[in-house]
Amino acid sequence: MKLITAATCPIYSGRLILVNREHPCREIPPAHSLAAVNGNDGVLLERRAAALFHMLMNDIDGWTQILPVSGWRSQGEQQHIWDRSMEENGADFTQKYVALPGHSEHQTGFAIDLGLLREKLDFIRPHFPDSGICQTFREKAARYGFIQRYPAGKEKITGIAYEPWHFRYVGMPHAEIMAKMGLTLEEYHLYLKKFPYGKRPLIYRKKKQRIQISYLPAKSGCAAAIADELHLPYTLSGNNIDGYILTVWPDGRSV
Repeated sequence: MKLITAATCPIYSGRLILVNREHPCREIPPAHSLAAVNGNDGVLLERRAAALFHMLMNDIDGWTQILPVSGWRSQGEQQHIWDRSMEENGADFTQKYVALPGHSEHQTGFAIDLGLLREKLDFIRPHFPDSGICQTFREKAARYGFIQRYPAGKEKITGIAYEPWHFRYVGMPHAEIMAKMGLTLEEYHLYLKKFPYGKRPLIYRKKKQRIQISYLPAKSGCAAAIADELHLPYTLSGNNIDGYILTVWPDGRSV
């Protein structure tokens, strides 16, 4: 049996980390963990997220109509965007549409802003309508592990205004669960606490697979005892709050 300790999997690391006003981004992704989106060196994502994004765009033939606008940002870049927006747009607008430096999902490498390709593109609020190729992207996003992070009607929960252009990679099957249940990432982490490790996992069925998801509190001393003699495939992510999310594929999967 393999033990994953808090030292080897900190709660502030992983594709399911929650970053918002209350929970800052506490880890800078190393350069080798980032990859260019479709060869565009100006837009970077975490490597797995970039690969899945590329697959999604190929699936919908989106490269000629959808433009990746902004991916990973450094602390300095986020600070520059915040300061410039405060100067040009004022505090009310900036606090609605620009995350506070140090609290931006873009600093994790798991977030990307997209825009419908057009002559003039607003960097902070790119046009990404709920029709045509943009809606097709939105409808298929969860299959590839992406969620629309800031939906309408959830502003009080996320702390950010409705942003139809901002997508976040959380991986599978989490994106599909969140999409089907209409949950934000904040709500999803609260929901997962109903499924503590060692008691009853959340079961998600996809085709012939039976995927198990559990929450583990950080105070337990170790993140999980996750494998027996069969060495089951799994993923483990901190939630950036107080614990971990363990996802296990008992029937096996391609990692």
